[in-house]
Amino acid sequence: MGEKMTSSTAHYSVMRDRCVELLAPAILASENPVVVDATLGLGGHTEALLQAFPNLTVIGIDRDQSAIDRATERLAPYADRLKTAHFTFDRIGDVVQSFGYHQISGALFDLGVSSMQLDESNRGFSYSQEAPLDMRMDASQGLTAAQIVNTYEPGQLVRILRTYGEEKFATRIVESIVKARNKAPLNSTTELAALVKEAIPAATRRTGGNPAKRTFQALRIETNDELGAVTRALPVALQLLTVGARLVVMSFQSLEDRIVKELFVASTTSGTPRNLPFELPEFAAKFALVVKGSETPSEEELIENSRSASVRLRAIEKVAA
Repeated sequence: MGEKMTSSTAHYSVMRDRCVELLAPAILASENPVVVDATLGLGGHTEALLQAFPNLTVIGIDRDQSAIDRATERLAPYADRLKTAHFTFDRIGDVVQSFGYHQISGALFDLGVSSMQLDESNRGFSYSQEAPLDMRMDASQGLTAAQIVNTYEPGQLVRILRTYGEEKFATRIVESIVKARNKAPLNSTTELAALVKEAIPAATRRTGGNPAKRTFQALRIETNDELGAVTRALPVALQLLTVGARLVVMSFQSLEDRIVKELFVASTTSGTPRNLPFELPEFAAKFALVVKGSETPSEEELIENSRSASVRLRAIEKVAA
């Protein structure tokens, strides 16, 4: 989600300089450093890394082929140090091995939908622009948001809206969806957004922004298996890190951030029994937090890029083999 498009080709990568700063010690400690940008997007973070470290190789992964194409064009001056792969980031282990590497100096995950996808109205991510109800991050995959809305059982839809959208009016919204789809399939973003708005009590609609936001988030997460991909990818990324290497993760909503936080806490917690007055080396944690808790953008960045408002950055380092 990390890049804000403007009317020109310029854009802003969320917390770009901070990401470079956090990865720098691991990169500088390696003779031939390799960093995985697991969410390449338009290549802003990768560009900053390649500019800062002349001996660095970056492996850029993205599930959106159009993003890879645009990033590759932008990063042409660094083509000899850039490798790209069109996969979901939960294939990070396979991708790294496919390029002949077994360990890496760092990895960066910028989770959520990219700004490029948000700004391309035909992708169906926005509830404020008329478009097909698509929401696929990878246009080559099969399942669309329209298929979910029109074919899932009502109970499944309620679960998705409650779990992924934290929508307290999920039952009312699903009742409206089922009633509408029984007449004709729901295939339009604005049609669904209007339906959600009507299903939510008027008093609630007056606060908290667009009432369709939570429903659209939930459908997008289900369409792309976003939380599943995060849950599968991050443990593999940790396994790939060499001693001294770092993993930096930026989350844009609480469900993702909870997964990251819980994994980082578990990875940095000693397994030595609490009643022992000393640390057992074989049970010592192999990772340490680089950032205590999470970091948020500076006031300057919030002014420059409003889409960075919800980001939470966490970082961890491998400290023992």
